[in-house]
Amino acid sequence: MAVGLMDIKGQYTELQERVEAAVLDVLRSGRVILGPNVKAFEDEASAFIGTAGSVGVANGTDGLTIALRALDIGPGDEVVTTPFTFYATAEAIVQAGARPVFVDIQPDTLNIDPAKIEAAITAKTKAIVPVDLFGLPADADAIAAIAARHGLAVIEDACQAWGASYKGRRAGALGDLAVFSFFPTKNLGGFGDGGLVTAHDAALVDKVRLLRFHGSKDKKIFELIGFNSRLDEVQAAILRIELEVIDTWNARRAQVAAWYDAHLPREVRRPAVPQGSTHVYHLYVTRSPKRDAIAAALKRRAVDCAVYYATPLHLQPVFAAYGHKPGEFPVTDAAAAENIALPMHPNLTEAAVKEVAAGVAAGVA
Repeated sequence: MAVGLMDIKGQYTELQERVEAAVLDVLRSGRVILGPNVKAFEDEASAFIGTAGSVGVANGTDGLTIALRALDIGPGDEVVTTPFTFYATAEAIVQAGARPVFVDIQPDTLNIDPAKIEAAITAKTKAIVPVDLFGLPADADAIAAIAARHGLAVIEDACQAWGASYKGRRAGALGDLAVFSFFPTKNLGGFGDGGLVTAHDAALVDKVRLLRFHGSKDKKIFELIGFNSRLDEVQAAILRIELEVIDTWNARRAQVAAWYDAHLPREVRRPAVPQGSTHVYHLYVTRSPKRDAIAAALKRRAVDCAVYYATPLHLQPVFAAYGHKPGEFPVTDAAAAENIALPMHPNLTEAAVKEVAAGVAAGVA
C-alpha cells in the first residue's frame, strides 16, 4: 500500500464545500486585502491562543523578522536560537540585522536546551528564539526564567505547533511574541503562504500591525520603516474554517502517533513528550542509526519518508563566516544523522501505520 508523507488534498476534500463557498464569497465581495476575514481570523486566533492580539502577515519568515523589529532588535545585537530547525528561524534574525548565536538541543525533545543558553549570552544578546520543533513546545518556563535574569525578550517560533500546549498554555502564548506559519503542510495550513504574529502586550500588537503595512496606519502618515507583508483575505477565509476543526485534526494526529508508538519496532526512538506538554505532530520524527536502511526499506514499499535538517544551521554555507565546526553541537549532529520523519496526517489509518511500521522493521532487521 502506498502511503504519502502528508495529505493536503484529503484534508481539503473534507472541507471542500465550505472552503470553496468562502473563497467565492471573498472574490465576489471585492475585498481581497485586509478585509473582514483577516480581522475576524486575527480575533479568533487570539481567543484560541490566549493573547492580547494577533496580526496576520504574509508568511512565517516575515513574521519572525517583524517580531524582532518590533522589539527594536537590529545591527550589533545577538539572538540565541537552535541550530536544529528550518533555515527561516536564523534567516529572520539576520534579516533584522542581528546575529544568530546557536546553542545545542536536548537529546530527548530535540528542542533548544535551556541548560546551555546562559553560556551563550553576552552583553550583545537581546532575545532568545526557541522553536517548538515538529509540533512540541520548547521548555518555556526554563527559557523565561533565563530571559528574566538577563533582561531578554523571548520570541516563540511556533510555526510548526498550532494547537500544541505547555502546562495548560497554548503554543503562541509562551513568549513575549510568537510567530506561526500557514504554509500548506502545517497543521493549520492555507492554500498558499501566510503567517501570524501574536503578543501579550497590546502595544506590541499595534507595533507589529504598523510594521506589516509599511509602518503606517492609513497609507498617508508613515511612522516606521516597515514591510509589505499582509495575510491574504482568501487565505484568512480558509483558515477560519480550518480553525473550527483544528483540535479534531490534532487529536487524530495524536491517535496516529499512538499507533506508531504501539507498532514500531523497539529499536527505533520515538518522539518524546514531556509531562505537561501536548505534541501536535506536525511531523512524526523517529531516530535510528539505521536511518538510511529504513528509508530504503520504506521506498521499496512505496511509503514516503523524509530527513530534516541533515545539514544543521551552524554548518550551512551562509553561516560559514561564524566559524562553526562539526562536533561543536554533538546532540544536533546526532539528530541530523539519525532522524527520519514517517507519514503523518489526520487521515492515516491504523492499517497504513502498520504498513509503515513493517517497512521500518525491515530496515532495522
